[in-house]
Amino acid sequence: MFAKREDIPDGGPTWWFKYLARGVGTFGGVFAIMMGVWACVTLSPLCLVAGIVQILLGFLAILFESPCCCQCLDFVTVAAKFADSRPFWQKCPLYVIPAILPMALCAGASTILGSGCILLTGVLYGLMAVGRKGAAPRDDMASKAQLDGENENQQVNLVITAPGPLPGTQISGTTKFPQPTKFPQFS
Repeated sequence: MFAKREDIPDGGPTWWFKYLARGVGTFGGVFAIMMGVWACVTLSPLCLVAGIVQILLGFLAILFESPCCCQCLDFVTVAAKFADSRPFWQKCPLYVIPAILPMALCAGASTILGSGCILLTGVLYGLMAVGRKGAAPRDDMASKAQLDGENENQQVNLVITAPGPLPGTQISGTTKFPQPTKFPQFS
């Protein structure tokens, strides 16, 4: 189901997170289609367009995430191979950017919920592209910490001290007024 990917580092996403993104994408596609049909039942032309776009996005999400649901179509294997060969950072905007369009056209509950599921799929792929926290090998982190410790003596610490009290501020219950400046007088 997943293509062998050489661009995933050792700290890449876990198997369950990949399946979670696929499941959310599949569920999001089905839900987006249902909510898109509901958004089409309207008198507003913008909501009608938003519903149609959402139905198309739901179909594409199902096509990319679970091609087994669309086996009756000839081009499904080509589209599935294309989607599986894309790195995660390319899948993220592929789901996020188009999902914003129906929400921008018609800010109804059906478009926000339906497109929100597709948007969530894009967010999950974005998280997989960023990687896990602490995914660097332990030896690399230890050597970096050691180098940081050696460079500690070379760092310059700037200490900024605040000036004394400003003129006109209250010090120990009395008010200190600024002294007038005496300018030289010319005669």
